[in-house]
Amino acid sequence: MNKKEISLKEKIALCSGENFWQTKSLENLPAVFMCDGPNGLRKQDLQKKTDAMGVNQSKKATCFPCSVTLSNSFDEELLYKVGQAIGQEANKEKVGMVLGPGCNIKRNPLCGRNFEYFSEDPYISGKLAASYIQGMEATGISCSLKHFFGNNQEYNRFTSNSVMDERTKREIYLKPFEIAVKEGKPSTVMCAYNKIDGIHCSDSKTLLTDILRKEWGFTGLVITDWGAMNDRIKSFEAGLDLSMPGGSAYQENDAYKALQEGNLDEGYIDASVSRVIHLMEKTKKSLSQTIDFKMEDHHALAIEAACKGAVLLKNENILPLQKDKKVAIIGTMAEYPRYQGAGSSHVNPDILVTPLDVFKGSYAKGYNEDGSTDKKLLEEAKQVASNKDICIIFAGLPEAYESEGFDRETMKMPEGMNQLIQEVSSVNENIVVILCAGAPVEIEFEEKVKAILYLGLAGQGIGQASYNLVYGLYNPSGKLSETWPKSYNDVISKNYYGTKDALYKEGIYVGYRYYEKANIPVRYPFGYGLSYTTFTYSNLEIKENTVSVTVTNNGNVAGDEIVLLYIGMNKKDIYRPVRELKRFKKIHLNVNESKTVTFALDTDCFEVYQDGFKVLKGNYFVQIDALKEFFDVDGFDFEIKSAPWYLTVKKEPSLHEFESLLGYSYKEEILKKGSFTMDNSVVEMKDSSLVMKIMHKAVEIVIAKGNGGKIDYTNPTFKMLMASSVGGPLRNMQISSGSKGNTFAGLLDMANGHFFKGLKKMMSK
Repeated sequence: MNKKEISLKEKIALCSGENFWQTKSLENLPAVFMCDGPNGLRKQDLQKKTDAMGVNQSKKATCFPCSVTLSNSFDEELLYKVGQAIGQEANKEKVGMVLGPGCNIKRNPLCGRNFEYFSEDPYISGKLAASYIQGMEATGISCSLKHFFGNNQEYNRFTSNSVMDERTKREIYLKPFEIAVKEGKPSTVMCAYNKIDGIHCSDSKTLLTDILRKEWGFTGLVITDWGAMNDRIKSFEAGLDLSMPGGSAYQENDAYKALQEGNLDEGYIDASVSRVIHLMEKTKKSLSQTIDFKMEDHHALAIEAACKGAVLLKNENILPLQKDKKVAIIGTMAEYPRYQGAGSSHVNPDILVTPLDVFKGSYAKGYNEDGSTDKKLLEEAKQVASNKDICIIFAGLPEAYESEGFDRETMKMPEGMNQLIQEVSSVNENIVVILCAGAPVEIEFEEKVKAILYLGLAGQGIGQASYNLVYGLYNPSGKLSETWPKSYNDVISKNYYGTKDALYKEGIYVGYRYYEKANIPVRYPFGYGLSYTTFTYSNLEIKENTVSVTVTNNGNVAGDEIVLLYIGMNKKDIYRPVRELKRFKKIHLNVNESKTVTFALDTDCFEVYQDGFKVLKGNYFVQIDALKEFFDVDGFDFEIKSAPWYLTVKKEPSLHEFESLLGYSYKEEILKKGSFTMDNSVVEMKDSSLVMKIMHKAVEIVIAKGNGGKIDYTNPTFKMLMASSVGGPLRNMQISSGSKGNTFAGLLDMANGHFFKGLKKMMSK
């Protein structure tokens, strides 16, 4: 299809969706159907009422473990297989694009969507995302790498402004996307809702053209997150190709008018149209081919992935269990497991194997589904546990605690679960806790139990996987891809996280980079994980640009070991982390077997970003396990830009020090009646506008109808849908509603105190 055959209006229209899940079609080129991911296919039937967030049930698909679990595997081959399997199921359902993976950095443990992201570390995040992308793209199905970028909180995610200095952007938050784009080669990249330093991601030519296309060589299509389009004229110029979902006709009209008036170059439109058509052609070709696979094989892969991503946090010679032991199974999560996240990634599993389906033993609920408990439940649990050899307690975070759309309020587990473990420990000292949660939690019970096994969110094979791990049919090999602090009080961003403007005052000190620099003890460090065997490291050698080390399994069972290589600079009082992960590899070792692992080093192992990436000349060290070797590296001799706090990392950075890194003075936006714009939300305006207060209540009622008629903010789906509607900007609501008139512009005038002006605008054509 030659784009010259399409009229100007058709070109512009082709660059926005037909509906929630499809592009528009052309002659001989069918529309591209797209679905949410990334841990399984969430395809909704267009013959039924559809929605963006997953209220309506989707077609059955394999529910793989979430990224929180997959990342703990440190297994690139596994990520390839999972991406490939989801691509195969997409092919069967005639889905051309899967929205995933997400490789945003886990900046703060309270982010409600952390379960959907890989790590606090940019290197592992980028490498695993790249492998997942390669696997899916190998099936011909397009990936949409998301959310590009700086989307590290759910609070006000539609309207927030991520404020960070250039070095922090490049080394931490852009780096995983850079690795994933260059190595994974996704067909599409999804821009985030938020602003970066005051500019919407959808409007940023620096982000979408200069960095993504020119620097990184990306040749694919850029798509918005659903309703993330801000200014269609600026976005065309920025390199934003496809606006989703459908319903943005008013923006198409704006673009057409700008073209006629000479305020928009048609070349930008043609470039976007070419990329949309290329995606359509690719999809038509890939979906014309049938891929043979078996769903039972995908279920087996889901179990394997859950096993490989599980992390053994504690084991006082109690695991693996012997099958002759009398076992008590306690915890509602054993019967109704928490195996996936809430929100747009929610999958309707074709099979679900619960722990109670597999484990043999007496069972007690112990707590309610919301994590609360009472005297009767506690007494039942104690009675069941009192005469057993072993007590296995399933606990963690209920769905209402973490979801897309809102952040967690605390790092603590539900008090009812903590109370249950405390009570049961008084009648049985042999307790194994199996944790199901999408992010770190505060462990108040560590001294009361003999073992802790962290599953993350383990997917539809959670029952079989937990059984295999507990009884030693699979040797735990996962390592934590994020730090678990002892309490939220130890998190550097605790006092300024969750505000509308996200101030990244901590700079590059995210996760272990902060805790190690500040010398703050943690509950479980990044890279931590136990095994049923033991490994020893020896013979660390550096030869030119390679590092080698010997790993030996000197335990009693075969197992996998994840070899982590860190690089650090041998210099204090410098704005750099103590060390940074730069290479990793997973290997399998039989009993008494040794293997030599070799890593190649490159300039990326030593670079810092200051007016471009460059290597700072000096003395460095390489560290693998407890082994460390020092060596000199040639490079540039320059002083790294800094401020006092970033050298000492004591207490909290001041705004003045943060501004010295930014290079400008930060000014907080003050919301007030009379200055509201289409970028403001109903939530932001309702306290000073009766019209918006009424609108807020009306949306509550509408969403409640799909929730049994109940306005219930403890229900994660209801809470998420409210945050995604009235919490989004008016322009987002206009796009999602498909409104073609001046309704929302009139409502905005009313919110600003101009009722009759707004009413007149709403009634006009």
